[in-house]
Amino acid sequence: MIDGAFAELLAAWLPAQRWFAGGDGSAADVAITSDIALTAAEPELRHLIVAVRVGAEVVSYQLLVGLRTELPPTLARAMIGPVTDGRIAYDALRDPELTTNLLRGIAANAVVGPLQFTCTPGAALDASAAGRTLPAEQSNTSIVFGDQVILKVLRRPHQGLHPDLEVPRALAASGSRLVATPVGWIEGAGPGEPTVLAILSEYFTGASDGWSLAMESLRAAEPDFTADASLLGRATAGLHAELAAAFGTASWSSQDLAGLAAAMNAELDPALAEVPALRPHEDRIRACYGQLAGLTGPVRTQRIHGDYHLAQVLRTAGGWVILDFEGEPSTPLAQRRAFSPVLRDVAGMLRSFDYAARHQLLERPDDQRLRSTALAWAASCSEAFCAGYAEAGGPDPRVSGSLLRALTFSKAVYEAVYEARHRPGWLPIPLAAIAEDD
Repeated sequence: MIDGAFAELLAAWLPAQRWFAGGDGSAADVAITSDIALTAAEPELRHLIVAVRVGAEVVSYQLLVGLRTELPPTLARAMIGPVTDGRIAYDALRDPELTTNLLRGIAANAVVGPLQFTCTPGAALDASAAGRTLPAEQSNTSIVFGDQVILKVLRRPHQGLHPDLEVPRALAASGSRLVATPVGWIEGAGPGEPTVLAILSEYFTGASDGWSLAMESLRAAEPDFTADASLLGRATAGLHAELAAAFGTASWSSQDLAGLAAAMNAELDPALAEVPALRPHEDRIRACYGQLAGLTGPVRTQRIHGDYHLAQVLRTAGGWVILDFEGEPSTPLAQRRAFSPVLRDVAGMLRSFDYAARHQLLERPDDQRLRSTALAWAASCSEAFCAGYAEAGGPDPRVSGSLLRALTFSKAVYEAVYEARHRPGWLPIPLAAIAEDD
């Protein structure tokens, strides 16, 4: 039974989850705001929305909770704790016996209370396919069914049109092969717009993500990733062209650019307080933002990816595929769906090349030969990416000047705050990039 006492168990369990966003490692005032039974037989499956106070903010999380009289050893690490009727509650997304109910619900276009399961018309789903949960992700949990489709369960759902469903649906409908085609989803109804809870998309068997490929390249005797980087640049330009065709474009004036610079300066203030190691670089960062404020415009804007890096792209048999249009889950949906310069995505990928290179130096910071090789790798990848982007019709990032540099600095400042909070051992990566920028 899920009751008020269960909220106390969640208060202890939630902070240990990788997708929990509590900065101080605690969950206060946990309240169960929705509890829906998806199955009644043993093991039972329940869908919960819980509200948690994190500092001054109240954040909603989605949980799929399993209930068993006895928990098998394979699910021991998923345990949440005992409930009042003597059964054991656990994270059901780790249980293949229960996750298959989500796939069956989508295949059947089921409706369970306020939950609507939807299958894309014409999609052929094997509702009996076994599921396997992928290793823990930072923000969400994904389950692969039969090596054909993958279900991404959003841990922090937001009411409104979700970009990770909206964008791939729009591009796939126009014939794009740069995105994973959505084949179903789960929504929660309520006052106002529905809330997207999970997205089912095609799965690319045998594909490798860009970060893993970059790590393999850097470990090679003669690291070379330029051909892949060039093709990725071309795919990125193609993506931006498809996004412009699907969602339109606009332009920023000099006043808008000054506003962007002001926003960057405002974001830098708390970053300096939280990461004191940024302070020696404050004047140079603000000078860069000042150059951005002095641009005359106009600058074309449009829908972009918004959180673009090597872990968001897959190299498949047919070329690069771009994933995860969700953006930062803590950012309001309206902001994630807003128009922005395409160079924001370019800056994200250039930072990712640098990140991969400097990651190699964390355990060997004094190895000058490794440092030289790694940074040369990043430089050659960045050049190849920008060249490929320009060759495929995008504005050449190499002549973008102050805008790209400001966006790159802003991304590195964000990274420094993130690493200080979550992975302090990685903090030297963005700090070194900021210190060495010329």
